[in-house]
Amino acid sequence: MGILNPHLKFQSQAVAKPYFVFALILFVGQILFGLIMGLQYVVGDFLFPLLPFNVARMVHTNLLIVWLLFGFMGAAYYLIPEEADRELHSPKLAIILFWVFAAAGVLTILGYLFLPYAGLAALTGNEILPTMGREFLEQPTITKAGIVVVALGFLYNIGMTLLKGRKTAISMVMMTGLIGLAVFFLFSFYNPENLVRDKYYWWFVVHLWVEGVWELIMGSMLAFVLIKITGVDREVIEKWLYVIIAMALITGIIGTGHHFFWIGAPEVWLWLGSIFSALEPLPFFAMVLFSLNMVSRRRRQHPNKAASYWAIGTTVTAFFGAGVWGFLHTLAPVNYYTHGSQITAAHGHLAFYGAYAMIVMTMISYAMPRLRGLGEAPDARAQRVEIWGFWLMTLSMVAITLFLTAAGVVQVWLQRIPADGAAMSFMNTADQLAIFFWLRLIAGVVFLIGLVCYLYSFKQRGRVPADITAAVAAA
Repeated sequence: MGILNPHLKFQSQAVAKPYFVFALILFVGQILFGLIMGLQYVVGDFLFPLLPFNVARMVHTNLLIVWLLFGFMGAAYYLIPEEADRELHSPKLAIILFWVFAAAGVLTILGYLFLPYAGLAALTGNEILPTMGREFLEQPTITKAGIVVVALGFLYNIGMTLLKGRKTAISMVMMTGLIGLAVFFLFSFYNPENLVRDKYYWWFVVHLWVEGVWELIMGSMLAFVLIKITGVDREVIEKWLYVIIAMALITGIIGTGHHFFWIGAPEVWLWLGSIFSALEPLPFFAMVLFSLNMVSRRRRQHPNKAASYWAIGTTVTAFFGAGVWGFLHTLAPVNYYTHGSQITAAHGHLAFYGAYAMIVMTMISYAMPRLRGLGEAPDARAQRVEIWGFWLMTLSMVAITLFLTAAGVVQVWLQRIPADGAAMSFMNTADQLAIFFWLRLIAGVVFLIGLVCYLYSFKQRGRVPADITAAVAAA
């Protein structure tokens, strides 16, 4: 097999490139629909009835999930061959699954946009196995089945790669996280008529993804990049990784109880949910210490400074978003007032950006120069543009979080704390929050500018490797 890209240790790693590219395309779509929603918050009839708010929100949240999944899969296809020290089991299967997943995702989004949701349900046979109609899991049953097929093929591909190659802590933690991701998604097919039971199983997907198995995937990706950019001994980084994932699983699994406070579950969840959720910031704080400690002990100055920014920024932003902002409203006596308020939205935005969007961009920032045949790092100008993108996106997301937090505090004060009929109505409260929503919209525009900078940094001079199809055929 001829070497098509001398900067890749294994040529089959090239299959990660289309996953990363498509992930970023979907990311742009997510932000555009977020801006549309932000404007609809303050101009209620914007694009109505062409694009109602509920449809824009459904597309916004579904694009978030799907682009992150593409990012995770691309990261695995890049990371696993290096960790296993062998070529990917089947690059052709990886490309086939890419097109299946991409086609299913695009068709589903088009269905959301151009069909009434009830019509989409009827068209896709939802009455045979009803799974639609739940937040974040709005996908038609046939799309969910396609996701399962893609997940099984993906797990087979990387699983066979690992079985035949070297096993490391990083690869095994990632594999565990990816298997958990696939297993917990199966609960999306169970849609009981009892609303309390439905919420139990719904959270088994939503919570145990983002506060459970996804944290394993995040930790493995972070450890991989830190080994590459710092040169610190693998044994040191892997010990930290074991500690972090143990804390994440112990606190995250039982911490699911903070979603059971008000759904009709037994009172014991008020205690279990509060106590273990209060401990959930610990693994994120450990990640901060982990990244800073590894950078301080670095044995090399990696030329890709932008990737270092993303790696450290991931841990710090995730700690504040998932840890601090999560703790602010996770105790039952506090959550009684804040549940479902704009404080929840503030936590969700910063947590998803810090913990998952940033780690995917970390991996892309590290891997893309090699995938494009440019060596370890892009040129200095491209890195400056990327670092501008890092700061614009991160600071604007912090601003969005602060504006939503302020809106949430005012919302709770006006709408939920007053007693004896003195509480302000929902719509009148929303009018009082308009200034915060305008500021959030402005910050969202700045975020888009930062994303454009991030994408523009890839547009530079340099020899791009042979077409991905040729690389797959050769592998």
